[in-house]
Amino acid sequence: MSMTVSVLFLLLLAFSGFSVAYWQLLLCRRQARILNSHRVAAHSAIQKSRMDLLEVRNRARLLEDSVSSGASAVEKLHKAISNTTFGLIDLFSKDEEFRQTARKARATHDETSQQIYRTVRTTNKALHILADTLIIGKAEKRLASRKRGKDADSGDGQ
Repeated sequence: MSMTVSVLFLLLLAFSGFSVAYWQLLLCRRQARILNSHRVAAHSAIQKSRMDLLEVRNRARLLEDSVSSGASAVEKLHKAISNTTFGLIDLFSKDEEFRQTARKARATHDETSQQIYRTVRTTNKALHILADTLIIGKAEKRLASRKRGKDADSGDGQ
């Protein structure tokens, strides 16, 4: 009889040990899921800030390309109009002195317009570089400092 009671007691003790172990397993799995969800959320936030930075960079490039392409289109149109105008003056003018004056005016006009469009493109590039330095560079530094700060925090705990 005492043997049976001891076996039952040991079985009950083993069953309660397995129950506690299973309960601990469930708690650990729950905490692991919570930890993983926090890790995914943090990774998503980092990825979102990287994507935002990439979007800003791409928008800046698009703006620079748009201004440059627009300036080229306007320059071509301007050149076509001035070529037509000065060509018609040269073709229909009967006074040679007036033609020479128109040719000088055309040379001055073409040189000035080329300088203006070159200035527009140079200013556009300079503004892009300035925006890249001020806005995008600052955002990159902020992102890098956050990343370095998190790396330093995780290195201290180990």
